[in-house]
Amino acid sequence: MSSAADVDVLMGLMPPPRYGGTPVDWDSIARSWGRPFPLDYRRFIEVYGAGAIEDFLVVVGPQPKVPFEDAGWDGMVQETGTAEGTWEGTRKSPELEGASPYLIAWGVSSNANIFCWDATGEDPSSWPVLVFDRGDSMFSRYDCGMVEFLTRTLRGDFPEDPLKGDVFL
Repeated sequence: MSSAADVDVLMGLMPPPRYGGTPVDWDSIARSWGRPFPLDYRRFIEVYGAGAIEDFLVVVGPQPKVPFEDAGWDGMVQETGTAEGTWEGTRKSPELEGASPYLIAWGVSSNANIFCWDATGEDPSSWPVLVFDRGDSMFSRYDCGMVEFLTRTLRGDFPEDPLKGDVFL
């Protein structure tokens, strides 16, 4: 579903910053979360680094999984905790009804939407993107990786805009 090569396609739509990229100890991150992260996200962080896209969507940087109260205000652990807390009491698209995903947040929007992986599967390249749309108060599933999700969003390739109502470009 996702691969590091997806970043090459994204680079054609969104050139990386001149001084992007962030070195990361991916083995340490994987140990703390109990699973390795998808290669497309890893390459995205190495090429772009964490940060805002068009002052709208923030890709959060990898962060060791620590207790929620020790994580700080605006990182992967905090956003994952928010997604987990939101999951139980929120509507889901039909394909997510009855699901109990292992959520890991990789992004947020300026409208408080949360972008996660369903990291339940063994193979991180097969993790779909789950989006919590705060406006609709609903989680939806997108069967693609994080970078493909960004690419398809920028191109307008989804039948329905996953960021509807939001200003992205």
